[in-house]
Amino acid sequence: MATIEFLTIEVADTTAAESFYTAFGPGDRVRLRASAEPTTGFRGFSLSLTVSQPGTVDNLVGAALDAGATALKPAAKSFWGYGGVVQAPDGTIWKIATSAKKNTGPATREIDEMVLLLGASDVAASRKFYVGRGLAVAKSFGRKYVEFATPSSAVKLALYGRRALAKDVGVPVDGTGSHRLVLSGDGGPFSDPDGFAWEAAAPVPAA
Repeated sequence: MATIEFLTIEVADTTAAESFYTAFGPGDRVRLRASAEPTTGFRGFSLSLTVSQPGTVDNLVGAALDAGATALKPAAKSFWGYGGVVQAPDGTIWKIATSAKKNTGPATREIDEMVLLLGASDVAASRKFYVGRGLAVAKSFGRKYVEFATPSSAVKLALYGRRALAKDVGVPVDGTGSHRLVLSGDGGPFSDPDGFAWEAAAPVPAA
């Protein structure tokens, strides 16, 4: 197991969600599926888009807000760089950030990297689980944060404590029901210790 080929976000209204994600622009790394599974509050994960400069952060945040997203943390400078957090109309939380503090060229909407952060109830236990599934650890900060080495993956995978992740994206930690997320790659089907579901990646359906 070494890759996440794409993520499937489960939504109540696929037409509305397709309109949002077309305008926002994360590309074919995100797919949509209808779901009526109950869910409330924080779903235990966030998606991070890493970009090259502050102007690109502003472009993507602006596109999300114009398409109906809610600002959880307005784009601003920080010790680490520049970034903001938005929540899509379907409830998915997106963080858009750059380590650069100044623009070095024209702003674009190009995404350098997508990272899925899973909020683990026990980071050490989830790390052990994924290592047992064949993932290698690229970075680790004790029981607080783990990033896996997935060089050929369309989406990077990382673990963060659930409470710390909720604080980072600016939402209360409480939440119940479905994560409304499925990870598709070369290792499914299975569910991890926090109930995040994986399935074998299927080919893109013909138009």
